[in-house]
Amino acid sequence: MDNIEQLTEWIQQSKKIVFFGGAGTSTESGIPDFRSAQGLYSENGKRGYSPEEMLSRSFFEKETELFFEFYRSKLIHPQAKPNPVHHVLALLEKQGKLLSIITQNIDGLHQMAGNQKVLELHGSIHRNYCTTCKRQYTLEDVLAQSGVPRCPIDQGVIRPDVVLYGESLDQAVLEQTVAVLSQADLLLIGGTSLTVYPAAGLVSYFRGQHTVLLNASPTGHDRHADLLITDPMGSVMEQVQHRL
Repeated sequence: MDNIEQLTEWIQQSKKIVFFGGAGTSTESGIPDFRSAQGLYSENGKRGYSPEEMLSRSFFEKETELFFEFYRSKLIHPQAKPNPVHHVLALLEKQGKLLSIITQNIDGLHQMAGNQKVLELHGSIHRNYCTTCKRQYTLEDVLAQSGVPRCPIDQGVIRPDVVLYGESLDQAVLEQTVAVLSQADLLLIGGTSLTVYPAAGLVSYFRGQHTVLLNASPTGHDRHADLLITDPMGSVMEQVQHRL
């Protein structure tokens, strides 16, 4: 039995699938990942700052203009569309097989594909709020302005509802993540190097039968996986969809 057959069989047998995904889930949608050779962190930092520094809470507060310049050019991809990975997961949710998606991504592509059971560990570019009055704003509201986006009511800075370096993950999202992982019977881990903590440590809460790891490069979790697939995730999921 080849890898695709095995993966398809486990999906067919499962009733509570959880997908834990990272940046590699969206690379086939044209969004660069963070840590591969082509990723965001391989670029030289602008004006002497590293990307990690520019995406930190302290940098946002001290260098707000530079923060938004970097954020707009590197993290917002309004033209991106869901790829086969997102579409297959939406199909599994429709079939009642998918318990939840846990994503480290902030792009909202899972929801665009039709998934509703999505836990966003690092927030979303589609949710924004005024740092002064807390009014909510959409991505479109932010893109309608240039430079630092400001609240038309009180001129407060509108910031993305994303977790910056130096900030904690949302406690309620963490609790829901632990709950769904501990209920799952099949864990699909896709497009993540599993190096970003605390997010990466969450997969240890899985108590189900099989773990499948779909990632182009090795991870520290490989030895715990029942099946390792390094082929491009989009083509893997397309083949699975044809067999389902």
